[in-house]
Amino acid sequence: MFRFAQNDLIRWKDKPDRKPLIVRGARQVGKSFLISEFGKSHFDDVVEINFERLPEHAEFFKERSPQKIIQLIEAATDTTITPGKTLLFLDEAQAVPQLFPTLRYFYEEMPGLHIIAAGSLLEFILSDHDFSMPVGRVEFLHLFPMTFEEFVLAKFDRKKLDYLHGISLSDTIPEALHRQMLEALREYVLVGGMPIAVKTWIEQHSLAACEEAKHNLLSTVQSDFAKYRRRVPYERLVACLRRLPALIGRKVKYVNIDEHDTAKNLSAALDLLEMAQIIHRVFHTAAGGLPLGAERNHKIFKPLFLDVGLVSTLNGLNLTQLQDDLTLVNQGRISEQFVGQELLAGFAPYQKPEVYYWQRDKKNAAAEVDYVMNLENRIIPIEVKSGKTGRLRSLGLFCKEKNISLALRFNSDKPSLVRGEYTLASLPLYLTGQWRRLLASI
Repeated sequence: MFRFAQNDLIRWKDKPDRKPLIVRGARQVGKSFLISEFGKSHFDDVVEINFERLPEHAEFFKERSPQKIIQLIEAATDTTITPGKTLLFLDEAQAVPQLFPTLRYFYEEMPGLHIIAAGSLLEFILSDHDFSMPVGRVEFLHLFPMTFEEFVLAKFDRKKLDYLHGISLSDTIPEALHRQMLEALREYVLVGGMPIAVKTWIEQHSLAACEEAKHNLLSTVQSDFAKYRRRVPYERLVACLRRLPALIGRKVKYVNIDEHDTAKNLSAALDLLEMAQIIHRVFHTAAGGLPLGAERNHKIFKPLFLDVGLVSTLNGLNLTQLQDDLTLVNQGRISEQFVGQELLAGFAPYQKPEVYYWQRDKKNAAAEVDYVMNLENRIIPIEVKSGKTGRLRSLGLFCKEKNISLALRFNSDKPSLVRGEYTLASLPLYLTGQWRRLLASI
């Protein structure tokens, strides 16, 4: 299954001032497969060291000389590492914290060598370490679950994807194709973007087999909780994991997670889940200007989960419950999860993704905009509707209060553009990945 990040890796490979690359992402989003396939396609040889399978190889990185490290790896793996022709792939790098400071020496002394490090819990190492990170001497790539467009490419063929990439706001989408994309979206909402779930669905087209794959993934995620038991009790993390999917799209109140626990304890649990990239917190921003993060409120946030398919599983959804308009079931806010997940994946791979929302808590004048993003130097408010219709009172209030001239709505209808007190662009949910391109044309 092709991942768009392959193109990012190719650009990294060909950069004249290339630095060692660290690939970041949650467990099972496809980091190892992506890098291995990239290496096989673009290098004469790939030398891979998995530090969980071969923990004794961690000893090599006590050295500070790249040349000596390479000699040790060559001797241990019976390979020859040739700069420019060999990809050195260091997998499960979180098991070897001393690896990261050595990357600066590879950049300085062996710039011709292509080296990639990856791991599932790197955020714990990168945020809590007692070594000097090689700032400015490494690059990062953030990898997320497969997007809807990657799902389309795996399910259909390149022609469908090329059509989505070529749609303009003035185009009339044929009804048959529109319905086909909505049906594919329904499938994606249930299957999700975790590669093993997508592979199972494409090969077997069995929801039962797909559900089994996702439950196994969730068991793997929970098994990781034991690795940071010293920080937060295992049971508290499991409680958050199980409860948060039902709270998507809602301002988090800790009492709704566990009424018998304290806000301090639950906040610490959410910190760890976010570091493991199982959840992402969408913070409130006053949105008075750019950057949006300058006016965010760390105490007010909504949760996003790692993957919409896992949310569907945890919320007990099935294909018959999700009608053509993606009706929200069990307070799951499936459409909002889908859009948020796509927005996160739409950032440049080297950027840390940040997604915000806006709300106003005033008696008789409360309002909320699902997401607030920026498009170059413009603030773009975004509303998510599961069906074709829905009131836009909050969006209008936001545009008037902030003097915003362009807003975006995602729903299940075909694209449209309405000009009034502000310009409203409406896009079908399946075009979420194209929102920047389409709005830039206005």
